[in-house]
Amino acid sequence: MDGGKKIWVPHPHDGFKLGRILDIGVDTITVEPFDAPGSAISAPYNRVFPAEEYDNKDVEDNCALMYLNEATLLNNIKVRYTKNLIYSYVANILIAVNPYFEVPELYSSQTIKKYVGKSLGTVPPHVFAIADKAYRDMKALKTSQSIIVSGESGAGKTVSAKYAMRYFATVGGSQDNEETQVEKKVLASNPIMESIGNAKTTRNDNSSRFGKYIAIGFNKYNQITSAHMRTYLLEKSRVVFQADQERNYHIFYQLCASASLPEFEKFHLSHQDDFDYTSHGSCPDIDGIDDAQDLFITRDAFSTLGINEKQQMMIFQILSAILHFGNIEITADDNEGSSIQSGDKSLGVMCELLGIDTEQMRKWICNRKIITVGEVLVKPLTPTEASFGRDALAKAIYSHLFTWIVEEINKVLSVSSTKQNKFIGVLDIYGFETFERNSFEQFCINYANEKLQQQFTLHVFKLEQEEYVREAIEWSFIDFYDNQPCIDLIESKLGILDLLDEECMMPSGSDENWCRKLYTKHGKHKHFEKPRLSNIAFIIYHFADHVEYQSDGFLEKNRDTVIEEQLNILKASQFELVADLFQEPSVPDGKRPRSSTAKKLTVRPGTQPPKGQKQHKATVGSQFRMSLTKLMETLNATNPHYIRCIKPNDDKQAFSFEPKRAVQQLRACGVLETIRISAAGYPSRWTYNEFYQRYRVLATRKEIKKKDMRKTCENILQKLIQDPDKFQFGKTKIFFRAGQVAYLEKLRSDKLRACGVMIQKTVRMWLCRRKYQKIRKSVLLVQIYGRGLLARRKGLFLRQTAAATKIQKTWRGHSKRKDYLRMCKAALTIQAFTRGMFGRKYYNHVLQDTKSTIIQSCVRGWLARIRYRRVRRGIILLQSHCRRRKAKKLLKLLKIEAKSVEHIKHVNKGLENKIIELQQKLDGKNKEIGVLREDQVKLNNLRNEMEKLEKFRNSEAIIKASSNKIVDLEQIIVALRAEVEKERGEKLDLVTEKEKMKGELEQVIAALTEEKLSLVKELNLANETIEQQEESNKAIIAEKLEEANKELLEELNENRDHHQRTLKEYDRLQQRFENLQGELRIQDFISPIHHPGHSRTASTVSVASLESDRPTEDETEFKPENNEQNRQLSNLQGLDQGYGTGRKKERRQGMLGDVVWQEGQHLPADHMKTPPDVSENETRSPVERAASPPRALENGDVHHSPTHQNAGDRSSSPHKEDVEKIPRKSGLVRGDKPIKKKRLKKISKGTSEEKKDVSKLDLALLIKLQNRVKDLEKEKSRLQGELERNTVDDRPRSRASTLDDPRITIKMQELEVDNSKLREELNRLRTAVAEDPAFFDDGEGSKAAREFMDQFEALQDELERRREECIQLRGILANRSLETGMVVRENYEGDSDRLNEDQELALAYSTQKQILRMQEDQMDKMQKNFHIKERELREQIEELKVDNERQQKLIGQNLTLTPEARIEATMQHEITRLTSENLDLRETIDKEEQQITKLKKALKIYAKKLKSMEEIATRMSKKPTAKFTPGSDKSDILAELEQLDISRSVSGDGLPMVKHRDREYMGMLEYKSEDEARLIRNLILDLKPKVASGMLPGLPAYILLMCIRHTDYSNDDEKVRSLLTNTIRAVKKVVKRGIDDIETVSLWLANICRLLHSLKQYSGEKAFKSENTPKQNEQCLRNFDLSEYRQILSDQAVWIYQHLVKTLQSELHPTVVPGILEHEAIAGLSAGKPTGMRGRSSSNARDLEEDHTYSLEHMMKSLNHFVKIFHVHAIDPELSKQIFKQLHYYICAQALNNLLLRKDMCHWSKGMQIRYNISHLEQWLRDHKLQDCGATAMLEPLVQASQLLQARKTEADVDSVCEMCSKLTLAQIVKILNLYTPVNEFEERVPITFIRKIQEKLKSRPVESNDLLMDTKKVYSVTFPFNPSSLALETIVVPECLALGFVNRV
Repeated sequence: MDGGKKIWVPHPHDGFKLGRILDIGVDTITVEPFDAPGSAISAPYNRVFPAEEYDNKDVEDNCALMYLNEATLLNNIKVRYTKNLIYSYVANILIAVNPYFEVPELYSSQTIKKYVGKSLGTVPPHVFAIADKAYRDMKALKTSQSIIVSGESGAGKTVSAKYAMRYFATVGGSQDNEETQVEKKVLASNPIMESIGNAKTTRNDNSSRFGKYIAIGFNKYNQITSAHMRTYLLEKSRVVFQADQERNYHIFYQLCASASLPEFEKFHLSHQDDFDYTSHGSCPDIDGIDDAQDLFITRDAFSTLGINEKQQMMIFQILSAILHFGNIEITADDNEGSSIQSGDKSLGVMCELLGIDTEQMRKWICNRKIITVGEVLVKPLTPTEASFGRDALAKAIYSHLFTWIVEEINKVLSVSSTKQNKFIGVLDIYGFETFERNSFEQFCINYANEKLQQQFTLHVFKLEQEEYVREAIEWSFIDFYDNQPCIDLIESKLGILDLLDEECMMPSGSDENWCRKLYTKHGKHKHFEKPRLSNIAFIIYHFADHVEYQSDGFLEKNRDTVIEEQLNILKASQFELVADLFQEPSVPDGKRPRSSTAKKLTVRPGTQPPKGQKQHKATVGSQFRMSLTKLMETLNATNPHYIRCIKPNDDKQAFSFEPKRAVQQLRACGVLETIRISAAGYPSRWTYNEFYQRYRVLATRKEIKKKDMRKTCENILQKLIQDPDKFQFGKTKIFFRAGQVAYLEKLRSDKLRACGVMIQKTVRMWLCRRKYQKIRKSVLLVQIYGRGLLARRKGLFLRQTAAATKIQKTWRGHSKRKDYLRMCKAALTIQAFTRGMFGRKYYNHVLQDTKSTIIQSCVRGWLARIRYRRVRRGIILLQSHCRRRKAKKLLKLLKIEAKSVEHIKHVNKGLENKIIELQQKLDGKNKEIGVLREDQVKLNNLRNEMEKLEKFRNSEAIIKASSNKIVDLEQIIVALRAEVEKERGEKLDLVTEKEKMKGELEQVIAALTEEKLSLVKELNLANETIEQQEESNKAIIAEKLEEANKELLEELNENRDHHQRTLKEYDRLQQRFENLQGELRIQDFISPIHHPGHSRTASTVSVASLESDRPTEDETEFKPENNEQNRQLSNLQGLDQGYGTGRKKERRQGMLGDVVWQEGQHLPADHMKTPPDVSENETRSPVERAASPPRALENGDVHHSPTHQNAGDRSSSPHKEDVEKIPRKSGLVRGDKPIKKKRLKKISKGTSEEKKDVSKLDLALLIKLQNRVKDLEKEKSRLQGELERNTVDDRPRSRASTLDDPRITIKMQELEVDNSKLREELNRLRTAVAEDPAFFDDGEGSKAAREFMDQFEALQDELERRREECIQLRGILANRSLETGMVVRENYEGDSDRLNEDQELALAYSTQKQILRMQEDQMDKMQKNFHIKERELREQIEELKVDNERQQKLIGQNLTLTPEARIEATMQHEITRLTSENLDLRETIDKEEQQITKLKKALKIYAKKLKSMEEIATRMSKKPTAKFTPGSDKSDILAELEQLDISRSVSGDGLPMVKHRDREYMGMLEYKSEDEARLIRNLILDLKPKVASGMLPGLPAYILLMCIRHTDYSNDDEKVRSLLTNTIRAVKKVVKRGIDDIETVSLWLANICRLLHSLKQYSGEKAFKSENTPKQNEQCLRNFDLSEYRQILSDQAVWIYQHLVKTLQSELHPTVVPGILEHEAIAGLSAGKPTGMRGRSSSNARDLEEDHTYSLEHMMKSLNHFVKIFHVHAIDPELSKQIFKQLHYYICAQALNNLLLRKDMCHWSKGMQIRYNISHLEQWLRDHKLQDCGATAMLEPLVQASQLLQARKTEADVDSVCEMCSKLTLAQIVKILNLYTPVNEFEERVPITFIRKIQEKLKSRPVESNDLLMDTKKVYSVTFPFNPSSLALETIVVPECLALGFVNRV
């Protein structure tokens, strides 16, 4: 930079200051600011920026600045802000500065019209310009768009988003009526969301405390059709607390400001300062805001969106209740708890507004229920805990209300009759926040901003640069800040969110423990830091700033827990909206069953859910992460447009601009990098075809070459744009600099305008010529006479003018010549003096530069020479030191070697012969020992055979005894089967009787229908005669009929609405009943019973202690008070009429709880299992008590049916009558006294065998009873669903009319009488059985007796329930008949036949009956299959348990036996096992033979049928009524024959037949969204490799592809996204589950690769379509681009490949060393151990065992097994080659590493063995055609090592050894040579001189790696070459073994 030039220098307060350069230093520059003369600022070079020539100049697009840098950008924004120009561009990104005041006419309707259809740059920057660009891109590109509005809080994001939506509503408005315009509803949602979601903060008066994404849908005509809103992370904590100078949500202040309205009087509202929840911030009002007027706007918006006045008032009522909720005063009591005063006004008002019980809410605010195993606790809460629970409930109410309002708005906005074609989304989400105290909300907000910043980075930077690289454009890469590490810190595995969720799941989790985990796990992360003075805080370095978070409250906010008892109270509210807020979201009607069991299960705190149903509630963090991921997916799927909002100051003042804050925001949002890319890059781009189509008007005919579009575009651009740097040609596109497209557009518009002008001028010329010719003809005569006169006058004038001009020029020349001479003289003088002055100045300047340059060169040379001398001296010293140390080491080694060699030669001179002799003697002894060992083995074998013979003799007696046992067991089985057949016969009798009754009813119905048909015929005849007379009255009758139909429809709709309201009311009443029942149960458990000297507090009471404190029967009698309490409890419990609930418990308690057992009398097992109360735990063993679930769960988690909703009002019930009918003389009932603990203890005395039998029967019968109850509940729910469907749908009137027949009524009464008689007989039978003491004795019949009693009770309950349901059904049918009669009387003048003239009701009834029968059959089949599978699995589990116990017993016995006894026990076990296996195999063989015979018989029958069918088919093919194709399948023929029979039976012989066409499949599979889980489970999770091996290779991949094609065909992006995501997860789960199973991993590697190749093949891209058939090209995807999922699948395939390689390596690992190094394939080659080696006694046994276990053959078998698996599962051949290449590298590395570490392997004979073993591997590769995959090259290091062991090692062989060992490193060669040990006298050790020469020779070799050992974990990169499939998708058939019957071929 030159001295004195204007530059920008950084300033701590002003951001940058303008100044001039004073001094240029080595690292810094000194600048004098213009606004502070005399001062100086120093700054480094990289922080100083050049300035524009005119610093007050402003531009609309910052890319047009001469110097693009941070300072000029800031200055341009500041200058424009001072001129009230708040918008500017950076390329296509809009920068908006909040003005904090209303700019006039900035957002008017005229302004909107100004921006419609205008390109960026043609009009001033504006938010309307960005909105218009998104709208135009959506129309032109046919893709969805997104506008991302970002910035800090208070920067104006909400306003910008609001005006963008206003623009869309204006330009995309529909032409319909005012009431149906969606755009008005979209705009109307803004006031509502601002009132309930915005609040005043210290930085913004209208800050959005939630994020929202509004997607505005457009139809194909680009008109708004719908909208949808998604919200993110509402700040719930603001409801209960606000910081200083902040407010709660606006809606609360609006309500308080409107408290005087008459309709708000019932809310009891007052000023906002009177409420605790609105007075924390001490800021009740906002300047310029009228809260009352805003409420009026909000209510008007509610009305616009269709939310009626009633719902609005309900919303305001709930909000008012929240305000009163905060005023509840909670005080401490004397018992370590809290309480609320009985006269608390706020509590009463709140409960009144919410419609809940005041006393219950008062209790559960101050207490909490905890239910554990065996006890129930009511824990008092401290005032702090109670206040926290109150605030949590208030936040939950507001959050659920907020969600409900958003859902209602979406329902209104999404209702449209036209299909949405595309959408434009507007994202208005919270900006980056940092406060003095940052908590969980700020953490989530900043996490969201990190994700948005990353999306911006990926879109603007990475995609830009990747596009340039892909198109081969010359481009310099720009480094930018990537915040992925910070995101990984938060959301990766074991990141901050994962650790937070993990701590939340811990029972004793706390914020401090979580912080400690963060410090331990992420303490070294560059974006994480621990504060120095705090252990409960942490710092995260975000992209915008580093933020310190306080961990207090993180866990509670993440859990978002609310006391369940409080929620249950709210669910039982009298108001429908309050109850609906806390109901779980229901499944749509079309996707859920209509039974009442589809409703949600009531959850009670402290209870453990049933096994297999435990579900953890998703935390707030995980929910937010999932919603944020979906948002990112939406943004990535659309074309984004960015609006960066800048906050000029933190004081919210107009006309105030703080440059420092603006610089921070510009730097954080990445605008500077955008400038650099826009300036250095090419923001505009066109494909060659698009450019030609757009700008062909600018080209001439010679320039156009249609066969070469690129050449044509080059010709056009070279003529239009002269500067070649303004554009570049890529492979498929043309890239333009900023502004060039606008220039071309201007040229194009000018050209088009010129063409238009040319056309206009030609037409106008023709018109003017005609007019001219007419005028000329008339004027020509006038001109002739006029021109003569004018010519004479002009001649006179010319003569006079010439004379005057001559006089003037002479005088003027004289005067001007004098003036010119004087001026020339003066100018020459001035020029001479001026040029001299400039010359002297220039000379001085050049002289100074030259001298300074000389001085600088001298000084720099002197400094360089000094530095050089110093460095050279240091290098010389280091070299001398290193050489000295190296020489010392070498000298020391030479001394040691010389000494050792000379000594060994001197000492061992005479010992060599002795060693040879000893070695020969040792070999002889070894041979003798081997012979003796062989003799010993033979002797042991003979002994074993003798022992086996003796054992076989003994086993004959055992077999005989077991056969006798088998005979006894068979007799028992025969007896049991007889009993079962008997019971089955009784059931069949009942079924036949039922069918008989059904037949009689059908006969009656048939008779009635015949009578009705005859009456209809007569009526028709009468109508024909009357029609002639009533023609004039037809119009009136038609009107009456229409009115009647409308009334009927309205009545039907009202009935349906009433039914739905009744169901909801039933749910609320049921919830209230459960709450009361729970309280009564708790009171029953914890009723205070005081004893002298002992008392308990509320916090220490438990069920066990209460049971021990109750008085026994011997001590006290029941008091009247206790009897009264028991009666009240029984009456309250009798309200429950559901299955298995209170009434059933009352009945069983009456039968069992009131028993007085006599001494010596045994307790019946069936009664021991039935009581659900406290006595059960006492009759069980301790193990069963611990394993049994709590009774609160079993009795509470029952689904109730809506049909019993009024059962609580009944005064009598069948259960109570049955209990009362039990005679007291039987000894089973006595008074109302329950069983006491001591009495039960007396009963439980007896032998240990009796106790075990009782416990076993108790547990088994209990399980059987529970299963029976569950089955009955399922059956009832199914029947109830059918009842609901019948009540909702229009029923056939004929059925109701038939039921009114007196004969049917009499028949039903008779059946009821018979039913009551049977019930009485059954009761008598039960009493007789109960009186018989021998019935329950422990004998052979006791078990059957108990089972009989169980069946009897179950049948009785079932009969009673059926009776109630029949009564209800009869009542409903009666009501329907009455309604039908009223309709007939009102509309048809009492003539019932006119109601069903055309037999519509009968037809509908019969159709519905057939459908119901089909559904029942399907359900029965499914249920049977399920029971069969369950029974088989249970049998397998039992068998496995028995086998496991047997194995454990054998192991325990073997450990205690001697070795000989162990051998005998093992042999005995093997004999038993083999015998059982043989028996099983014989049974299976017999079954298979029977099955084969059956199949043969069936085949014969089917063959005969087929022959007859073929004959029929040939005859029918000749007739014109049917059409048979020659190549059709047998099944098609049968189907057509059935269709022909049906058509004949229906239509008769004379009618035409229906012809069937051959169906052509499209290669797609259709499935429902609810069946996706089943599809994934059956196709992936449950698929076994053995099953897959018998199917088409890659069939799962083809099935998934066909499902994806159907989703593409239906254009369902959510469905395909869900399918692919769940598929990837399921495959990952399966591979992890079977990570050690080679077949499983190979199967899914093949299928994932096949799915990847198929997605490429059917993607429609040209690169993958070359080998497709025309049919396959037609089947390519049309709507979806799955390239991103292809990348994910490729990554998953790499992951599976790596796991497969690891598994294969682990399989090969034990075989490598024994098979390659130790295996001696050449017999007799190894003569023994090398000389001088010590014996390895510690490993001899292991080596011997390994030699016997593994060999080269095992390795070859393993490799063959791998090849077979790969062939079965059809892994790509190229992939198989890569796998075996990796495996051979692993074999080489393992073998070579072991060779380098074992000295006994390094000799000549072992080298020969190794080379021979390697040759087997090479031959195996050649046999399997794998020699070209690179696997042979992987074995080269091991081959060279074996060759090195065999080679001669003399000094003459140095060169050949070096050339031979090209794949071995120097360290490996030296190690092998050092380890080389001679094994016989013919070998010699390697001389040290040979090793040194090898080292010297190999030093010149280029060193890549000098490691000693090879890296066994090295993995070569894998590639997946594209391998298309020739298989036609339409030919694929899904096999039945996959159980995919719900998937349909399309």
